[in-house]
Amino acid sequence: MVQALMEDYTIKEEIWIEKYRPVRLDQVAGQEETIERLKSYVTTKSLPHLLFSGPPGVGKTASAVSIARETFGEDLWRENFTELNASDERGIDVVRTKIKNFAKTAPIGGAGFKIIFLDEADALTSDAQSALRRTMERFSNNCRFILSCNYSSRIIEPIQSRCAVFRFRRLSDEAVRKRLEYIAKDQNLSITEDGYEALVYVAQGDMRKAVNSLQAAAFLDPEKPISRETIYRTTATANPDDIRNLIETALSGNFRAARKELNRLLYEEGLSGEDIIGQIYRAISGMDDRMILDLGLSEKRLVELVDIIGEIDFRLTEGATEKIQLEALLAHFALSSAYKG
Repeated sequence: MVQALMEDYTIKEEIWIEKYRPVRLDQVAGQEETIERLKSYVTTKSLPHLLFSGPPGVGKTASAVSIARETFGEDLWRENFTELNASDERGIDVVRTKIKNFAKTAPIGGAGFKIIFLDEADALTSDAQSALRRTMERFSNNCRFILSCNYSSRIIEPIQSRCAVFRFRRLSDEAVRKRLEYIAKDQNLSITEDGYEALVYVAQGDMRKAVNSLQAAAFLDPEKPISRETIYRTTATANPDDIRNLIETALSGNFRAARKELNRLLYEEGLSGEDIIGQIYRAISGMDDRMILDLGLSEKRLVELVDIIGEIDFRLTEGATEKIQLEALLAHFALSSAYKG
């Protein structure tokens, strides 16, 4: 009885991003062209050094692990594959010890090479990257490197030139929703249409974030269908309608009402300044031409407002007081009412 309860608890507490992580290249969503190219390496068992570049949660790690599993097989892939996170261990000593020690040992089970997967490689120091380049050259006969990064520009040119570069794009809304629908069906979840729309909005092309958001919402109130209100509440995200209302109120010249709405988002909804500024930017930059005309602002003034948003975002990152900075942004929006007409 106790064992059954423990097993049931383990199942419920399982992290969905691990449970539903792709284990084969065919299961990686939204990167069809890249996956087709990677499959050719698995088929021929001939793998060059690889550099995966792209935003978080788009399948870079899943692809690296899938390559190892399909190349070496389920019985041997763990012995011939190692994963390191460069954001945790970013110094030259890591390259000289852990990476070098694994690279110089022979592959196991008759495999032609081993694979070292270095996640967040753009966090490596310049000296560490230089040492890594030499290690890649020295042990290329029996070891292949797969480097993953958010910004390939932070990887030194000598390493880039030794790798086949694959750029993972942000996932489409359709790809994210399709995966969420699969998980919802597997977990017997009921999700409203606006709940799916909210999940896609929150994810911003990040599958990891989408799945985490779904799991958090599923455990909040299991007896009710998952709606957009549930998603926004569990992900510290403002309802886009509230952000739109905040922008339009400020642009109408009603600064006091806009400030009141801002205070509600900060203190009643518990949102951070970074959350709000990010959503304001998404609302402004994502508007089509018709929406810009509805706001009554010239292209020049819109550009100026986006520039101000960038400046406020930088100040928040540097530690400025978020309430003062966000009110300053609303003041700029309110002043824009003088540019209408």
